[in-house]
Amino acid sequence: MVLDSRIRSNTMSTEQTILEKYDGAPLLSIDQLAEILLRSKNGLRLSLCGDNEVSRKFLPCKVKIGRRIYFRTTDVAKALDQD
Repeated sequence: MVLDSRIRSNTMSTEQTILEKYDGAPLLSIDQLAEILLRSKNGLRLSLCGDNEVSRKFLPCKVKIGRRIYFRTTDVAKALDQD
């Protein structure tokens, strides 16, 4: 996965960079995750439905609140750093 170079700084960790960009939000929406991964929202949804690298990496980060799906910022940062 590629973290958008516009939001990633050499001196900051991935988690700090994401938290700074999204005002310290502990959870990311699917729109925000798609922006970080440089994918469309629908493309990310399709990837998460299949059995592939993206789904194996980011489905464990998923939290469902009511009908909405969010992703833990800390877990997303760890998944991105595993590359």
